[in-house]
Amino acid sequence: MYFQNMVPYLKLVKFDNLLLIAFIQLCIKYGLFDPFGIDITLNAFGIGLLVLATIMITAAGNIIIEIYDQENSASNGIIQGSISEKTANKWYIILNVIGVLIGFYLANLIGKPGFSALFIIISAIFYIYASYLKEILVLKNIIIGLLAGISLIVIPLFDLLPAITDQNRTSQTVIFSIILDYSIFAFVITIIREIAKDCIHIDKDHNHNIKTIPIQLGKSRTAKLISALTFVPLAMVIYYINTYLFSNTIAVTLILAIIVAPLLYFILKSWNAETQNDFKKLSKILKIISFLTSVTLLFYQFILK
Repeated sequence: MYFQNMVPYLKLVKFDNLLLIAFIQLCIKYGLFDPFGIDITLNAFGIGLLVLATIMITAAGNIIIEIYDQENSASNGIIQGSISEKTANKWYIILNVIGVLIGFYLANLIGKPGFSALFIIISAIFYIYASYLKEILVLKNIIIGLLAGISLIVIPLFDLLPAITDQNRTSQTVIFSIILDYSIFAFVITIIREIAKDCIHIDKDHNHNIKTIPIQLGKSRTAKLISALTFVPLAMVIYYINTYLFSNTIAVTLILAIIVAPLLYFILKSWNAETQNDFKKLSKILKIISFLTSVTLLFYQFILK
């Protein structure tokens, strides 16, 4: 019974997406930092707090988006079937306060108090997105992509950057650049996934007078656009292989199998996508690709040593 009561709340905060964010962040910490002896600032407890702060802010952001969605619907103030708008607002405030306070603590802990503003800015972006930016064509997709990329960058900002010295600058910069590459990949993949999700919600968005790419182009053309856009992350991965990993057969094989192959499969499936179910499958495929991409961070310690 308790679990059944929790289900609407887990859906409200998009718990599966939160788990994916936490997993990616921990892969960065324990796949790149620790195995290669990189100078860091935070211990296990500190990194746990950083992950928690990110999750709290993101969960709050997901709640405010749902609140504004229901205000435009005929749900009579009820979210996820059983949560009142008042309760949702309460949890939005609580999670934001927790996230910002943890961020403030961590920023002062690493001697960078100004970094605490990052969590406030991200919280504000979520609110502005939900209340205004979500209705702006294309920009709505880019904003979510940027937030996805930032969720990766926040780890080196708090753990790596404060530990940079003249002596370790080269090694620290290399690791930071790897994470930046992954964040750009996450940015692009998230944009494509958001477009696919717009196709799923096309009827609801149309009723709410929200302009989205599928509404402007139609589902069929949007499916072709999604397929074409996927060549961007595909090209990024191939360039990455050719530039950094070409001499390592194990690494090349690994990347081809768990990233390139799924991307090619996605391109083929998205080209002829038509139904809502088709686009739901595409969204799940991209989530799987994001997970598999995160897993590759754990293999650097074995293939590059």
